Amino acid sequence: MSVPTLDGVTAKEVTTDRITTRVLFTGPEDGVPVLFLHGNASSATWWEENMVALPPGYRGIAPDQRGFGDADPDQKVDATRGPGDWADDAVALLDQLQITQAHIVGCSLGGCVVWYMLREYPARFLTASLVDTGSPFGYGGTKDVEGTPCYDDFAGSGGGLTNPEFIKRLAEGDRGLDSPFSPRAAMRTLVFKPPFVPEREEDLLSSMLSIHLGEQDNPGDSVPSPNWPYVGPGIWGSANALSPKYAGDIESLYAVEPKVAILWVRGSDDLAVSDTASSCPGTLGSMGLIPNWPGMEVYPPQPMLGQIRNVLAKYAATGGSYKEVVIEDAGHVPFIEKPHEFNTVLHTHMAGVQ
Repeated sequence: MSVPTLDGVTAKEVTTDRITTRVLFTGPEDGVPVLFLHGNASSATWWEENMVALPPGYRGIAPDQRGFGDADPDQKVDATRGPGDWADDAVALLDQLQITQAHIVGCSLGGCVVWYMLREYPARFLTASLVDTGSPFGYGGTKDVEGTPCYDDFAGSGGGLTNPEFIKRLAEGDRGLDSPFSPRAAMRTLVFKPPFVPEREEDLLSSMLSIHLGEQDNPGDSVPSPNWPYVGPGIWGSANALSPKYAGDIESLYAVEPKVAILWVRGSDDLAVSDTASSCPGTLGSMGLIPNWPGMEVYPPQPMLGQIRNVLAKYAATGGSYKEVVIEDAGHVPFIEKPHEFNTVLHTHMAGVQ
């Protein structure tokens, strides 16, 4: 992937005991570390403006995560571990850089990695920031704020639900706008709130096109199901790793120590993560876009925001703390759409523990 970096951003190839990947850096080497974890169909490139905007004395660090960008393509995501491979990669990177603790920021898929790290590696955090994060219960196939699965086999989640035309156009490197399923169209309509078009759209698009594709990558494999919408999660790739089948023991989050302060930032008009998300099977079924929908009692739209809020409230009730911030007139990536508002909130959150 040949995407130019902004002035002040240095790209290096870093090898840990788990993976070799491209890592972006800003700020002094002895600065307070801030680890940025990107979302699905993107790479570290998406964080660059926020990294260069960090206050003096902070060191920005952003890796291309496994399955994306310039991460070693031979290192696959074992979906049966949920976000575990990404979390272990992140900790291995901190170890390689001799960093004991960091402020850790994750967007969307990266937020799911933060959920996992909070459970498994709480001592590695200075603060945690969840940015338009996926639900701690995963994506698809759950029907209430407690994360109850719609079916025992978690039908309606995983790689089998990815739009094949979108995958085809990713594979072709499509940079056009002739189809609503082109990567650029997806960015403009589902990631950003229209009519926003970022100044670095070409670089962000190149980053999106760098996703690793295949049955063990994206969209990954799938299995047939007798339950609507008749497909269940496989065992490889990012889409399957985000299935609630592999989300793990969410309850363990409430017992961890130490409990760091959590910031939850979201765009007011996020279509990707909401209680009626645009690609949720329950949403599409209720709109008649997927036939044979079994109805609200069996398979409603996943209440993603309600799930996140419920888990954070329980985290706070057991000794933690969190703050929810909504950035108005922004979609799925408010750190790109409204960088000043986002950076102000993030910097204030991080400064609170200095």
